[in-house]
Amino acid sequence: MKYYLIAGEASGDLHASHLMAAIAQEDTNAEFRFYGGDMMSAVGGTCVQHYREMAYMGFTEVIAHLRPILNNLHNCKRDIEAWRPDVLILIDYPSFNLKVARHIKLTLGIPIYYYISPKLWAWKEYRIKSIRRYVDKVFSILPFEVEFYRRHNYNIHYVGNPTVDELAKRSHSNETFAQFISHHHLPDKPIIALLAGSRRAEIRRNLPRMIEAAYGFTDYQLVIAGAPGIEVDTYTPYLEEGKVSVTFNATYRLLAQSSAAIVTSGTATLEAALLHVPQVVCYAMPGGALIYNIFKRWLKVRYVSLVNLIADRSVVTELLVHHCTAERIREELNFLLHDKQVHNRVTEGYNEVAQRLGAPGAPQRAARCIVAELSKSGIENIRRVQDA
Repeated sequence: MKYYLIAGEASGDLHASHLMAAIAQEDTNAEFRFYGGDMMSAVGGTCVQHYREMAYMGFTEVIAHLRPILNNLHNCKRDIEAWRPDVLILIDYPSFNLKVARHIKLTLGIPIYYYISPKLWAWKEYRIKSIRRYVDKVFSILPFEVEFYRRHNYNIHYVGNPTVDELAKRSHSNETFAQFISHHHLPDKPIIALLAGSRRAEIRRNLPRMIEAAYGFTDYQLVIAGAPGIEVDTYTPYLEEGKVSVTFNATYRLLAQSSAAIVTSGTATLEAALLHVPQVVCYAMPGGALIYNIFKRWLKVRYVSLVNLIADRSVVTELLVHHCTAERIREELNFLLHDKQVHNRVTEGYNEVAQRLGAPGAPQRAARCIVAELSKSGIENIRRVQDA
C-alpha cells in the first residue's frame, strides 16, 4: 500500500521515522512519500520537502513567510492528489495538517489518520470539529488525551509513547561519564545540560537566560544540546571554551550524563524525566505579565510541560514568560543540585510518569492498527463493488 506522511518539525520526523519502519514490517509492500526530514528519508521513500523549509513559529514569523507557507500548502495538496496514496498519516503540525486533511478528505476520500495528536486539550479546542469531520482515527501517545477525546465522542486509541521506545533502544546506553566527555572533548567537570528548543526563535529567546542562570555554578560546565536542523553558527555566539559547549546528535547521551538540565517546554521535558535528570522547565516569550495573563486564560490546562500534564500535578517547576528570568532559573537549579528532598521528590514524580506511559512498543502498536484498518477498509470496498 501507499502511505503519505506529513511531519513539520524535528520531533515529528523522529516519531514518523519509527512509525514508517514499523509499518514496513507489517506491510512488506509499503511505499512511502512524505513531507519530513532526514530520519524519515533514512527509512526509505521519497521526501517531497524537508521540514526545515516549513518550520515557522509565532505570528510575525508566519506573516513574514506567508507566501512560502501558502505555496507549501498548495504544493502538498497537489502532490497527494497526483500520487493518490491509500492513506494519509498526519504527525502533529495542526495548522498545516488539518488544512491538508480537509482538502484530501473532500477530494480523494481516502482514510486519514493522526499519529501524535494536536494539543487540542491545551488550546484551540475548536479544532476537534475538523478532526471529527476529516480524520478517521487518532492514535494517541499521551494517556490523558483519551478522556479529552471521549468527552467529544471521538474514536481514539492510546498506543503508548514513542519516547519510551526511543530511550529504550538508544545507543550508548551503557556509556560512562568519562567516555562521554572524552568523545566530545569536554572538561572533566559535572554537566548542566541546556535544551533551548528546536527552532531558531526559541533558541534566541531562551538560551541567553539559560546560560546567564547557570553560569554562576562554577563547579559545573554548561553543554547545549544542538537541535536537529539547526546550524552550529546559531550557537557559536554563546560558546566559551571550557565553560559553554555544544553537542549535536547526542541529546540522550548528554542528558544521561548530566547532573541537571534547563529545558524549554516540549518533548525534551519528557526525555529528561525518563532519563531521571532533575530539570527546571522554562519558556521565554516577549510581552511580560500582560501576555502571561492572556496565555493563562487561553490555555485549557494547568500545566505546560508534558511531565506535569502526565502526572496531573507539579513534578517540575515551570517558569513561563516573565517568570522565566535568569534569577528564578538559578534559584530552582540550586534546589535541584543541592537540596536532596527536592531531588527525591522530582525523582518520585518521574517514576509515576513512566508508569503512566506504559511499556515500549508505541510505533508497532500504531502500525498494526493502521495496516489492519486499511486491510479492513480494502475488503469492505471490494464487497461494495461486488454488491453493486
